Formats: sequence, C-alpha cells, structure tokens
Amino acid sequence: MLSRVAERVYWMGRYVERAESTARLVNAYTHQVMDLPRGVEPGWKHLVDITGSNVLFEAASAAYEERSTVSFLVADRENPGSILSSVARVRENIRTTRDVLPTEAWEYANELYLFAKGNAERAIGRAQRFSVLKSIVSRCQQLEGLFAGTMSHDVAYEFVTLGRNLERADMTTRIVDSAEFLLMPRRSAPGEYDTILWMNVLRSLSGYQMYRQHVRNKVEADEVVRFLLYDRHFPRAVCHALAESERGLGTLPRNADALRSLARVQTRIHDAPIGDMGLDDLHRLIDEVQADLADVHERIRTTWFGVERAVARQVQVG
Repeated sequence: MLSRVAERVYWMGRYVERAESTARLVNAYTHQVMDLPRGVEPGWKHLVDITGSNVLFEAASAAYEERSTVSFLVADRENPGSILSSVARVRENIRTTRDVLPTEAWEYANELYLFAKGNAERAIGRAQRFSVLKSIVSRCQQLEGLFAGTMSHDVAYEFVTLGRNLERADMTTRIVDSAEFLLMPRRSAPGEYDTILWMNVLRSLSGYQMYRQHVRNKVEADEVVRFLLYDRHFPRAVCHALAESERGLGTLPRNADALRSLARVQTRIHDAPIGDMGLDDLHRLIDEVQADLADVHERIRTTWFGVERAVARQVQVG
C-alpha cells in the first residue's frame, strides 16, 4: 500500500471520530452547564481549553462567550478541529482514496459534509443544538459502520481503525477532564447535582446503559472515571481504544517503535491510583496521557507516512 494512501485513510478515520467526538463534547458540556445550579456557571473558556485551541480562538474572537465558543468548535472553517472542518477533510480524504474504500463511502461522506455545512449555524443556538449535533453523531456512526461491515479488514482498514481509536482515546480523556474540572472541587462533599452531571457525561459517550450493566454501582465520580479509562469492553473507554490500537499495530510491519510508545501510555494509565488522586493529579495524568498519545501518532507518522516523499528527496540528492 502506498504510504500517502495509508496516511489519508488514517487521517480520514481520525477526522470522522473528531467530528463525532466534538459533537458529543459540545452537547455534554452544554448539558453540564444547564444542570448546574444558578451561580455555578463554569464559563465557556474551559471548552476551548479541552481542545487545546486557545491561541487560534483568541486570534479570532474577543471573548469566551457561549455563542462564539460553540461557533468556533462547530462551524469555524479556520479552526482545523471544528466539526465543519473535520467533515470537509473526511470528504476530501475519501475522494482521493476511493479505490481502497467501499463505493458507498463517498456518498455517505458527501451527505455528512452537506448536512454539516447546511446546519452548522443552527447548532450555535441552544434551541436546535442538540438535534443538529445528534444528527452529526449518527451520520458519523453510519460511515464507521459502513467501513466495519463492508470493507475488507486489510491494511487500509487497519489504518482507518488505528486513526479512529487514537482519536477516540484522546477525546474520551478530554471529556473526563471536562467533567472533573466542574465537579472535582466538590469531591469530598458531592453536591445534589453531581450524579446528574456524571450521568450526562456517560450519556455523551453513549455509555450510561453499559455502565449500569457492568459496574452496577450508583453513578459516582471515581466509578465513572474508572469505567471510562479502564473498561476493556466498552468501545469508547480509553483502555479498549488502546487495546484495539495495539491489535491493529500488531498486524503492520516495522511496528516496534509504535508498539513501545503505545505500551508506555497503557502502563501510565494502569499504574494510576485513580481513587487517591485529587483534581490536579488527575488533570496532570490526563495531560501526560494526551502527550503519550501524541508520541504514538508521531511514531506512526515517521514509520509509515511520507515514505515516497523521503525516497524522492534521496533520489534528487543522489
């Protein structure tokens, strides 16, 4: 497989997941804000903090208000992490790799892009935000289901799922970090709203039912964090996404560097004493996990992507 094709399908997998996860994140944060008692408004800056795009936001917007923040994350074409930018990149990457993807993928991606383009502005206000973002999540899942159900599970498929799982692990840590930011200051004396907010976090990841089936305890901060970080059976849990990434990497040649990098992040999560960690400690852990995930991506990039460009440069120099 050509390295440029592998790179495009890998990023296509990441961008589908990024669009879906950003839609989930905005909906989850909106639910959290709406469920907090009056006077406990956390502010919308933290939502941009989670995505790590503060510099770009501040260059374009004057204040971290709800409307400007949601517009930046959903509809801003200059923000490469926005939903609209992500689905546009999904569409372009599928357009240029149609020979290795199911025929219907272009149709689904085009419909996703046209829906996001036509409805992104409607998601800025609260009145229609939930329905628009829920539709985007459903359309992303439709595309992912197409790959799982009709695409040969070969090298191209492994790069698609590898991109999806690394992006999913990263965004799940960000959603957990968002909830901890709001709720951990009251950890020693949980408030009456805390259970509702943790339920919203689980629902934002479609994990509430699975949590109740497998954890069986009431919805509490430590149990939810453990579930979303450690559960090996729930697809959106970090450990499950990393285990799937490990499986995918195991099928690829020259995988030693990437597997070693992935093992570091798995060990970091496994060794973390979640129940004994305060807000600062947990936030630091999540920052470290995200840095580890970035290193895994870098190992993948240097091992498998840009090979043809590197060979071409060597030929020119020679």
